[in-house]
Amino acid sequence: MSKILILYLLAVNVIAFLCYGVDKVKARKGMWRTPESTLLLLALMGGSVGAWTGMKFWRHKTQHKKFKYGIPLIMLLQLAMVLFLKR
Repeated sequence: MSKILILYLLAVNVIAFLCYGVDKVKARKGMWRTPESTLLLLALMGGSVGAWTGMKFWRHKTQHKKFKYGIPLIMLLQLAMVLFLKR
């Protein structure tokens, strides 16, 4: 993998992880929240590991079906794509 792609994936996963944490804090304080579509888009953009880790670490969005099943599904599809492209 190229260095640029690795840096991109690292950045998008850190951003996804932090966004889940920020959204959790905002939820507790009754503040304006990050749209669910944004959280899912971060996962689709390559941040699925960061999103999943954020869900588990912050205990956030773990009961919502689209996150509970969607994030692992996105992660599996991205892994399958990487394995397919490596052939």
